[in-house]
Amino acid sequence: MNLKLMERIQLVVGVACLSIFLVTILIQVFSRYLGISVMWSEEVANFSFIWAVFMGASIMHNKQEHFKFTMIADKLTGKKKIALDIFNNLILLTFNLLIFYYGVQTVLNFWDYTWVSLPLKMGYVWLCIPIMGFSMSMYTLSHLIGNVRQLRTKEAELR
Repeated sequence: MNLKLMERIQLVVGVACLSIFLVTILIQVFSRYLGISVMWSEEVANFSFIWAVFMGASIMHNKQEHFKFTMIADKLTGKKKIALDIFNNLILLTFNLLIFYYGVQTVLNFWDYTWVSLPLKMGYVWLCIPIMGFSMSMYTLSHLIGNVRQLRTKEAELR
């Protein structure tokens, strides 16, 4: 799958979920002000926020703008810096594959549970975990391929 397309889809889904979250919060505020009980609003707000965060985290990982410590990386240059990037990406790939695997297990375990206020399956809520794990794994593989290409270019320059 094209990674740019996958990122765009995640961005659209994340923005849609964030919009649903904001609209639902506004409904909660106005319904409380009017004294009307809207029982489904809390669940919809929580679960749409979960999806927005997981899709956003994946996008930030792809752009390599997510939270990171750079103290060591800032002191390295050349092949050593690339080697550190490769090492870090291998750790991230392992972690992302575990997120994917255990995300699938979570979806399977909770698939038949239902929301409290709406007749929807909880599996749909937790589907964002394996989606994030899979997409982050694909993004990390792409970064690793880029790192290996950089390393080969550096080695070729030294010859």
